[in-house]
Amino acid sequence: MAVGKEIRGKIKSVENTKKITKAMEMVAASKMRKAQERMRAARPYADKIRNITAHLSQANPEYVHPFLLEHPNAQAAGFIVVTTDKGLCGGLNTNVLRALTNKVRELDAKGIKPEAVAVGNKGFGFVQRVGIKLVAHATQLGDTPHLDKLIGPVKVLLDAYAAGRLSAVYLCYTKFINTMKQEPVVEQLLPLTAERLQQTAEEKRAHSWDYIYEPDAKGVIDELLKRYIEALVYQALTENMASEQSARMVAMKAATDNAGSVIGELKLIYNKTRQAAITKELSEIVGGAAAV
Repeated sequence: MAVGKEIRGKIKSVENTKKITKAMEMVAASKMRKAQERMRAARPYADKIRNITAHLSQANPEYVHPFLLEHPNAQAAGFIVVTTDKGLCGGLNTNVLRALTNKVRELDAKGIKPEAVAVGNKGFGFVQRVGIKLVAHATQLGDTPHLDKLIGPVKVLLDAYAAGRLSAVYLCYTKFINTMKQEPVVEQLLPLTAERLQQTAEEKRAHSWDYIYEPDAKGVIDELLKRYIEALVYQALTENMASEQSARMVAMKAATDNAGSVIGELKLIYNKTRQAAITKELSEIVGGAAAV
């Protein structure tokens, strides 16, 4: 029965695929917990350094850091595009790259050209395909990314902004909301907005004193703002990695469930075909016996 053999082969193939997707789902679930722990561990540091930066930047009004200055006449804008190195994570990369495309079109209408730093293989390939100027990239960061690998590529855009060549620097990544929901974000990194460095009334009361700088105010604020930007970029990367593992787990679970449905349908077709063949043989036997 050639048809039955072909269906059995399809069932075996889908069962093998189901085993793979099930294994990938379990691996993603394990990695997701670790990625979420890393993301939550980075959040307090990012919040604390924001508070310190807000205090010091407002406590020394005679010195204004280049990251706080606007460059309205610059004809280019920078993008730090954070994506994944691997696929099979649903629409995670598609959504953030679509948000990037919309922002690029918006700036292009104003005559501002984009420049990008790609973090992750998917963003790296996308930036090259659409023709955005790629100034640096960082790929294959692994499951435990280190800030050392990010500082070099990101510094290219930071130096360009400090030199007045860029009107703004934007950070594009996927923000982790919960296991089932991840949100693509395109937020302004430079110039640092007032909202980012805004202090609450309680923070102002708690830190209303003046500061003594050693060796000088410029050196301290320069170093602190650099650390602040690095913390923001690292936080974006950890959020994106937690989103990646969550999206992959959900996508692989959906693939496993779908494979089970396909196997059920194929088995039904196989049984119907086998029963039809048996019925045909019985009919032929009965017909032959009647003829004799």
